[in-house]
Amino acid sequence: MHFNYHFTAVQILWTLTFAALLVLLVVLLGRDRIRRFPWFTTGIVLVTLRLLINRLLHDRLPPITMGKIAISLALVSALVSLIVLVEMARRAFRRASARAWLAWTLGLLVIAGLVVWKWGPWPNLRTLAFDTLIAKLQFMQFIAVKLGLLTDVLSVCLGLLVVAVGSRYAAGWRSHVQRIMIGLSTASLAQMAAQGIWQTIARHTTPHSQAEYEHVIGIQEKLLNTNSAVYVLVIIWWIVCLWPDEPSVDQPEAPGAPS
Repeated sequence: MHFNYHFTAVQILWTLTFAALLVLLVVLLGRDRIRRFPWFTTGIVLVTLRLLINRLLHDRLPPITMGKIAISLALVSALVSLIVLVEMARRAFRRASARAWLAWTLGLLVIAGLVVWKWGPWPNLRTLAFDTLIAKLQFMQFIAVKLGLLTDVLSVCLGLLVVAVGSRYAAGWRSHVQRIMIGLSTASLAQMAAQGIWQTIARHTTPHSQAEYEHVIGIQEKLLNTNSAVYVLVIIWWIVCLWPDEPSVDQPEAPGAPS
């Protein structure tokens, strides 16, 4: 008997990502991680919802309607992602002094702001118009993209900071906060790398034939698939790391243990 499964790489990665996200949500709910990380859980729910909506409604709604839904969810997800970083920072550095908080916050914002400013085009403010629905959606999409880039840069920087000095405060290696940040920074780094590589290729490549065009599109598809594969690994990392309890946080102290 010969089985012929016509599954593409995109379909396989979508299925793996969606299944892994559902398992992660079960872990967050079943192991009571929602109480400690409510915004992180909200972010995972939004990612799952966006994935499902794009799958179910793509090519089934008018383009404008689909655009409104997709761009609105992307903007909300970008805002929630920023709040997630604040949640992680508060958990990781709750023992830090106000001076350290101010210095690190300003430093990260300056670095992220410079990257966002230099990376990608900016619209001409004098030519911006909001007189049509398409113009409004384009501006919302621009804000979502820039917020997403800001979140990615902050995730990488905050992840490095947590790994470097988190053990001095409340984010040692066995802590859930540090392991969540490792996953977030890894996913953001993969996202930025894929975007940077594709922008470089698109900027310096001018297809002169159908074969060359298809080759360039194939490279883009491989970059997207690689990024999706990295995110699947990140979700699996979170599942494995968030299932066991933190001895110093989630488990009660043994009788007679020193306080």
